[in-house]
Amino acid sequence: MTWPPAPIRTERLVLRESEARDRATYVELFASPEVGTYIGGSRPRAEVEAAVPEVPGRRFGSFAVELDGAMIGMVTLDRSEDGETGIGYLFLPAAWGHGYAAEACAAALDWFASARPGEPVALRTQTANTASLRLAAKLGFAEVRRYEEYGAEQWLGIRHPAR
Repeated sequence: MTWPPAPIRTERLVLRESEARDRATYVELFASPEVGTYIGGSRPRAEVEAAVPEVPGRRFGSFAVELDGAMIGMVTLDRSEDGETGIGYLFLPAAWGHGYAAEACAAALDWFASARPGEPVALRTQTANTASLRLAAKLGFAEVRRYEEYGAEQWLGIRHPAR
């Protein structure tokens, strides 16, 4: 699989490799208490500022999501140690409720399905995160199991590509 791919364009968004101009958004994503609600909490801004590199998110499977020329979030496709690919996403609170996560995740999943035909993708979220559960259903993820981790009930869904 070639990385990075050419930018992926949807009706409203562009999924692309991150750039130095995205650093402030990465800092905001990881320092935001709202964004951190279901992912273990936010980190202190000074700590995030010190940790985020000049060009953040520059790795295989990490897409910056852009709307009208500005980064509003990120989508990642990561392979775990056991070989499972999982999708993750974070969006700025101002971008919530507009369908951007669904649009961006669908585009990333389509890209992955063409790059790795037949491979399933996993999505994990807290069961308390009802917005993520709705998004998982919309994207075609089916519940596999629920489990306790990080002091909260977690949900695991798998999306099997059409064969």
